[in-house]
Amino acid sequence: MAEERKGGDVRHKRGRGDGSMHMRLKRMRDESLKPPIAAAGATDETPKSSAVLDCGWGNLIFAQTFDSNEGIVEALRSERREKRDIAFYVRDPHVLLSLAPQEIFLDPSHTYRLDLSTYRPGRRQPRGYFIRRLSSESDAEAVNAIYAARGMVHVSPDFFWSSRDSRAITCFVAEDETSGEIIGTVTGIDHRRAFEDPEHGSSLWCLAVDPQARHPGIGEMLARRVAEHFKARGAAFTDLSVMHDNDQAIALYDKLGFHRVPVFAVKRKNPINEKLFAAPIKDYDGLNPYARIVVDEARRRGVHVDVLDAEGGFFQLSFGGRSIKCREALSELTSGVAMSICDDKAVTRRTVEKAGLVVPQQMEATDDETALAAFLDEHKRVVVKPARGEQGRGVAVGLEMKEDVLKAIANAREVCDRVLVEACFDGEDLRLVVIDHKLVAAAVRRPPHVVGDGQRSVEALIEAQSRRRAAATSGESTIPLDDETERCLAAQDIALGDVPPAGKDIVVRKTANLHTGGSIHDVTDIVHPKLVDAACKASRAIDIPVVGIDFMVRAPDKPDYVFIEANERPGLANHEPQPTAERYLDLLFPMSRARSEPPPG
Repeated sequence: MAEERKGGDVRHKRGRGDGSMHMRLKRMRDESLKPPIAAAGATDETPKSSAVLDCGWGNLIFAQTFDSNEGIVEALRSERREKRDIAFYVRDPHVLLSLAPQEIFLDPSHTYRLDLSTYRPGRRQPRGYFIRRLSSESDAEAVNAIYAARGMVHVSPDFFWSSRDSRAITCFVAEDETSGEIIGTVTGIDHRRAFEDPEHGSSLWCLAVDPQARHPGIGEMLARRVAEHFKARGAAFTDLSVMHDNDQAIALYDKLGFHRVPVFAVKRKNPINEKLFAAPIKDYDGLNPYARIVVDEARRRGVHVDVLDAEGGFFQLSFGGRSIKCREALSELTSGVAMSICDDKAVTRRTVEKAGLVVPQQMEATDDETALAAFLDEHKRVVVKPARGEQGRGVAVGLEMKEDVLKAIANAREVCDRVLVEACFDGEDLRLVVIDHKLVAAAVRRPPHVVGDGQRSVEALIEAQSRRRAAATSGESTIPLDDETERCLAAQDIALGDVPPAGKDIVVRKTANLHTGGSIHDVTDIVHPKLVDAACKASRAIDIPVVGIDFMVRAPDKPDYVFIEANERPGLANHEPQPTAERYLDLLFPMSRARSEPPPG
């Protein structure tokens, strides 16, 4: 069957072997140069020529509206600093690349299309959150925080606000019903309203979910909202671009009915895109997120990177004739003495107490149960933790019964022979990242919890939440099903096999450590000055250039606190949108800062 086209309709006629092989190949070539196949409902409207749409993160260049490849190259050359322009619907990328091979590159992404004429809405409805349009400056700031957590380009809040009535751009957000926090976002582009697209197309961009979100299916619901929005507007299809190795996203789009189409995107070479076109760093894929965030910032600045041991997070940075070995946020600038102080929690406590910080009452666990009983009787609730250890291993919080304390001590001794018992301070767990004795980021760490759906057991809910946390943190955060989890549930008269009613919120562990399923929420803008001063005093007392100081606080904007511990290797990747990696590189290589900053004006 040969095809002939008129407008957007596809008509068929029987072929008789008309034309030579040369003519058939010519028709095939001409066909491949056309824009994406028109869908039902397309018209003979004439699109605007050289259509470019400012999307905040950069310009979306509709390549099919340009008369020449040279015009597309010129549009890409107009890219603004710290933005990422995309030339989409490129007909002949090989020709386009030949015009400026040193400036542009073929994006390693696939294009997927959803035919809206056959799309059917899902039966599943959002639970614990709802989806609405972005409507305020605080919404825009929350969206940017999600972008930062996902390594995406920052968008000026003013752009979101100025575009709120745009006919071409629609930004949706997912809002948690309980907390009011924005936990997901997506942007839709109406091609007909953007450039009078005769195909009545649309596209989906910037789908992102907060890594700390606890509700399932947020990404799916956001994608469906965009599809249903454009279907109601009469669009024929919705396209999107996704990195070729983003298996999780591709699986979602397959589930929704998207299919791959031969559509290409071209971008300009810039520091943001560097890892997409530059030669890959050997063993880069083996690094964890805490090492990658530093390595990515180093590459952006032109600092040379050698991965020494990917599994351990070791790498070497070189710039201007100077080389520094690092392990994630730990570098050769941190002395062995400072590390020793942080390594022993009892020594850390004595060091910062001498500097004037408030510390909790503490005792070392021994075989003297009488002393332990007296300590528990005095403070009512205690914390048990190994004197040495990290990532929350062996830590038990809020113990009230002597038998629970003894059991926790035995568990902690599996991590370290010396175990500490501290008075429990009720409040929130606050991490302050101090670099060069200045505060860079502050975040509240909250313990993991699940929400009942009336169908699954607590154990099944925890396992599902643990899978989501692992996916959001590259495997760094999971919720253990251990004695501490069971003890926390028992305190609420809940067992792992119970099926809680829909909407019931259940805390499953008392500790808020990321590695045991906790979530992290940025509070840098509201942290109380007294807490900042205490954290900086602690860093100077330990004499450590990069440190994570942990406090228990009544609230991050209140001055009350007690010091908990200091971490010589804080996870910088946990504190987006704060510039932790940037300040770390400033410390290591001050001269690289000027190279990375935009010129004034």
